[in-house]
Amino acid sequence: MENFTIDNPVKIHFGKDIIKALPESIRKYGKRVLFLYGKESIKRSGLYDQVVNLLIDFEVYEYSGIKSNPIIEDVDAAAKLGREKSVDVILAVGGGSVIDSAKLIAAAIPVEHKAWEFMNGNQVPKKAIPIIDILTLAATGSETNMFAVIQNQETKEKIGWGSPLVFPKESFLDPQLTYTVSPEYTAFGIIDLVAHALEAYFGKGESPLADRVIYGIIDEAMDIGMATVNNPENYDLRARVMYAALLALNGTTSHGRAYADWGVHAIGHELSLLYDLPHGLTLAIAYPAWLRLQADRIPKRIIELGTALFGDKNVKDTIMGFENFFAELGSPLRLSQLGFGEKEKAEIVSQMKNNKLSGYHHKLNDDDYEKLVDLMM
Repeated sequence: MENFTIDNPVKIHFGKDIIKALPESIRKYGKRVLFLYGKESIKRSGLYDQVVNLLIDFEVYEYSGIKSNPIIEDVDAAAKLGREKSVDVILAVGGGSVIDSAKLIAAAIPVEHKAWEFMNGNQVPKKAIPIIDILTLAATGSETNMFAVIQNQETKEKIGWGSPLVFPKESFLDPQLTYTVSPEYTAFGIIDLVAHALEAYFGKGESPLADRVIYGIIDEAMDIGMATVNNPENYDLRARVMYAALLALNGTTSHGRAYADWGVHAIGHELSLLYDLPHGLTLAIAYPAWLRLQADRIPKRIIELGTALFGDKNVKDTIMGFENFFAELGSPLRLSQLGFGEKEKAEIVSQMKNNKLSGYHHKLNDDDYEKLVDLMM
């Protein structure tokens, strides 16, 4: 087992109608609020009106339109607004894209340079505006960690970044707020949380208890996945998915490891950058392909996973177990199902080479890129 430090300062409010306590939480940090959200979904669901009524005693400045694959232009524009209005606190209402954006915005408001300077490592934040969030999509775990993924079309990059300064101060998780998530995006969220658990499982270092936590998270997702898709307003099912997503990326699954791998997420990021595909969809395509690539390299590790989850004692059946689950949820498993062909294959390989795509533990090279894309087709 590797050395590790546990430091997760996020205060989680979990349960029915917990957003009623929002004003008390915001008041700790000030009166001037930058209210971030996506497009129209929170207005259609009625959540926008609820939040506005809760913020009646605050000075509120809105920035809307955060994309599901968040872009650096929105980060810079929102940071400019926050800087001009001297905001005290950011309220991010949405899924991982909004919360990820809020983290980089929080670091960018106190400075004059572009936010991408943090992403590429040219600058390191010295301070950040406090963040409070209300989660509306159980998937990314962004509500409980210090990391963000943002894309830059100019540099053709979609990369991750993190700083202890941008942990949310408080996160509000009411499963009722996920009732209006479509069956498709409910499924993609479940696939995403499974992928987060797998990235830790294939990281560097042996941690048997963390492995058992991972098995539990994935088993929970498989147990309730289709039931949640088919019963979107079942509170207990939504709560279980939300809790599983939280556990999958709040650090628990990496305790005792040096680091997670993140190679499959890197593949998914290239696909969503190039073709604006939903993140969970890219992972449903990328993970089985990556497992097939690794079949002869880490068979013991894959078989241990399959034995724990499916009772399968070989690599092939383990991979099929994940594919069957993703397909049951309604996700495509191959790029060809999206109409991709040789043109897209060449684009993806070129993009992987340009960005030197790799995992942290299981390294990838140019030959692997060709093999991976073939396996994804």
